[in-house]
Amino acid sequence: MSIPDGGPPALSTPRLRLRAPQATDAPRIAALANDPDVARMTTRMPHPYGLTDAEAFLEACAAKDPAQETVFAIEHGDEGLVGMLGFHPDETGRTEIGYWLGRPYWGQGLATEATGAALNWAGQDWKRRYLLAGHFADNPASGQVLCKTGFLYTGDVVLRHSLARGAPAPTRMMVWLA
Repeated sequence: MSIPDGGPPALSTPRLRLRAPQATDAPRIAALANDPDVARMTTRMPHPYGLTDAEAFLEACAAKDPAQETVFAIEHGDEGLVGMLGFHPDETGRTEIGYWLGRPYWGQGLATEATGAALNWAGQDWKRRYLLAGHFADNPASGQVLCKTGFLYTGDVVLRHSLARGAPAPTRMMVWLA
């Protein structure tokens, strides 16, 4: 399966569907992302996070070259959209995975399920052999998700700026090899 011209393919897991984001997702994204504990665990998400932020994010997603960068909306069968997951080039052009879930969906294994499906697609269909990830040192749950899906710690800890925190935070770097 390759990336269709319109964006990422739809991926299915037992509880989730990963699909291309749509403009109609903006209100739900804004509602879930406007939580300081969600936003502060990301680098790019401001807080407060409103509808205009979600709309701008979705416009940016639609403009991305899907051969280089792709974003999935994470949908739960019973709950609808519960978060987002994306593959983005870093400042050196290496691909990095990032994700977030709304707080009501934490601790249920959904991030692990979504990340596992996305990595399977990235390795098999998108032909990526090397991916990066990082998690803030004060977010060990994200580190557990990455470990469960095959990432290994590099030993590097770098400072990465978080828009919501308004400051850099120590970030533990990880690598995944297909």
